[in-house]
Amino acid sequence: MSLNPVRPWRNIERRKSRQIRVGKVLVGGDAPISVQTMTNTITSDVKATIEQIQRAAAAGADIVRVSTPDVASTKALREICAESPVPIVADIHFHYKRAIEAAEAGAACLRINPGNIGDASRVREVVQAAKDHGCSIRIGVNAGSLEKHLLDKYGEPCPDAMVESGLEHIRLLEDNDFREYKISVKASDVFMAAAAYQQLADATDAPIHLGITEAGGLVSGTVKSAIGLGTLLWMGIGDTIRVSLSADPVEEVKVGFEILKSLGLRHRGVTIISCPSCARQGFDVIKTVSTLEERLAHVTTSMSLSIIGCVVNGPGEALMTDIGFTGGGAGSGMVYLAGRQSHKLSNEAMVDHIVGQVEKKAAELEAAKEAEEAEEAAANAAG
Repeated sequence: MSLNPVRPWRNIERRKSRQIRVGKVLVGGDAPISVQTMTNTITSDVKATIEQIQRAAAAGADIVRVSTPDVASTKALREICAESPVPIVADIHFHYKRAIEAAEAGAACLRINPGNIGDASRVREVVQAAKDHGCSIRIGVNAGSLEKHLLDKYGEPCPDAMVESGLEHIRLLEDNDFREYKISVKASDVFMAAAAYQQLADATDAPIHLGITEAGGLVSGTVKSAIGLGTLLWMGIGDTIRVSLSADPVEEVKVGFEILKSLGLRHRGVTIISCPSCARQGFDVIKTVSTLEERLAHVTTSMSLSIIGCVVNGPGEALMTDIGFTGGGAGSGMVYLAGRQSHKLSNEAMVDHIVGQVEKKAAELEAAKEAEEAEEAAANAAG
């Protein structure tokens, strides 16, 4: 929230990692934590896949992963990569040749599952293709597909086995003089994933991709991901994230940003602070918030908006947000701007008025940002 002062107890010190590039997106180091999703279309259906990528990008996705299980998919990938507004990660399982074909087709990154892709010689061929075509690689360790020798050693999937798998494949990449990689150690069990990621963070300086795999449906998966990813991000671990939901990929992007926004790690769009409503509400809070979320979805400028049904907590919340509305009864409420009471407004006119105020504030903030950037550019040119 733009009006909140920075306080020591709200600061997160991110783990120091190397920085790599996934197409135009920097991952690791001091780069913003990127939000990813994955298409669920048939990849060879180029039109449907591109449309889904474009919707995800419009929702804020920085990177999109596309499954490439067969030759038809890697052939389609060339057109998909050319049309995509964001870098594409080719998701590879079982067949190393798909990775080579994906690199040739323009993928920005190759996601390989170490337990599935094959022996060291095949990985070396994939590394060479990545070098030849400027791809990065994600080592994707998954508790559900660990190598047999690790399952024999540990008896079952566990954090130690997952991290050992990841480190073995890091060594394989580095033995082939390749360091443009990031790594993940995903599990559907929150405790297992969190423990594995903590061990991994201590064992390597590579950028880390966070995810709770197979998290579930929209509600259950959101809760599970928020707990797992939120805990790790709060600890400073994680350079890029994907929320895995059995839902529209756009929902994954939305949830990913909400997790990052709640921790102050990324700021995009309008953060709405709203009450759950009760008998004291002066207007229909739930309906109003739902309508505002839909009508403000196009605003990407970071700002805060409070929508509170009554005067118990409303004025206090409004003091800490850019724009606020507090129900006051008798069919009207109070509008707050920059933390101060501004004017009364009827409940009927409130939604249109708030949308207008948000759009006006967004324009002001963007203009100020552009002026600051121009001033900085001029200073750099003069210096």
